[in-house]
Amino acid sequence: MGIFSSIFSREKKETLDKGLEKTKQNIFTKLARAVVGKSKVDDEVLDNLEEVLITSDVGVDTTLKIIERIQQRVERDKYVGTDELNAILRDEIAALLEENNSTETEDFSLPNVDGPYVIMVVGVNGVGKTTTIGKLAAQYTKLGKKVYLGAADTFRAAAVEQLCIWGERVGCPVIKQKMGSDPASVAFDTLSSAKANNADVVIIDTAGRLHNKVNLMNELSKIKQVMQKIIPNAPHDVMLVLDGSTGQNAFEQAKQFTKATEVSSLAITKLDGTAKGGVVIGISDQFKIPVRYIGVGEGIDHLQVFNKREFVDSLFK
Repeated sequence: MGIFSSIFSREKKETLDKGLEKTKQNIFTKLARAVVGKSKVDDEVLDNLEEVLITSDVGVDTTLKIIERIQQRVERDKYVGTDELNAILRDEIAALLEENNSTETEDFSLPNVDGPYVIMVVGVNGVGKTTTIGKLAAQYTKLGKKVYLGAADTFRAAAVEQLCIWGERVGCPVIKQKMGSDPASVAFDTLSSAKANNADVVIIDTAGRLHNKVNLMNELSKIKQVMQKIIPNAPHDVMLVLDGSTGQNAFEQAKQFTKATEVSSLAITKLDGTAKGGVVIGISDQFKIPVRYIGVGEGIDHLQVFNKREFVDSLFK
C-alpha cells in the first residue's frame, strides 16, 4: 500500500471511529454495569447482556442469536471470566456480520454492465436519501465515472432543488420535470439521456412518502417497468436508505420497503449523531440484505463503504 493510500485509509478509519463514538460509549457503559461485582459469565450476566444489546437497538431476534452463541461458548469452555466478555461479544458480532453480509465490496467500484449502471434509491423523507445520492455521485465522479441523476421525487420541490444543488456541486447532469409529474416519466427521460450520452452510472431519486402507503409498491413497480424499456435489466440495484438514529423505526421501514420492492442493498445514515449504531448489526442479520454504505458524518467523504471488520473494530477497540 502506497503512502497516500495508507494516509487515506487511516483518515477513513479515524472518521469511522469518531462516527461510532456515541454507540461505543453507550454499549460499554451498559456492559460495565452488566458485569459489576461479577468475575464469571453466568446466567445473570447473560440476562444483563441481553438487556444491553436490546436497549442498544440490536433488535430482539438478533440479540437472542448472539446470546445463544455466547451461552454455547461459556458451556463449552466451562469458565469464562467477565474480563473476556468484550472480546467474545466482538467475535460473535463479527461472525454474525460475516455470515449476513458476504457480498461486501472494498470500494465504490461498480460491476460492469451493458449500458449505464442504474441505481434506484428508495426510503422515507428525512432519512438522508438525497444527500446519500449526492455523496455517491461525488464518489463515482472521483473515480472518473460519468454520472446522471434523476429527480423522480416530483412531489417535493425541496427534494428536486436539493438534488440540483448536489448536481452542480459534483458536476453531473440532473434530469427533472415540473412538480407533480409522473416519476416514471422522469426515470424514462433520465435513462434515455444517460444512455444517449454514454453515461456510466444513473442514480434515480424516488418519492419519500410514508412507507405504509399502499400505492408505494405500484409506483416503484411502474418506475422499474419504464426503466426496462430503455435498459432491460434496470435497475441493477434498489438501494434502501435508512436513518440509523431512528433505531427500531429503521427496522419497521426496512420491513415495509422489502415487502414493497426487491431491495438489493442498504445505506444506513446518521450514525455519527446517535448511540443507536447497533441497529446496523440487527438489520444486517434480520433482512439478509448487504449493508453497502454507512454515513458517519456530514462531509462529502463521510459516506463510507461498509466494512464489517472495521465497523466491529471501531465498536470494540
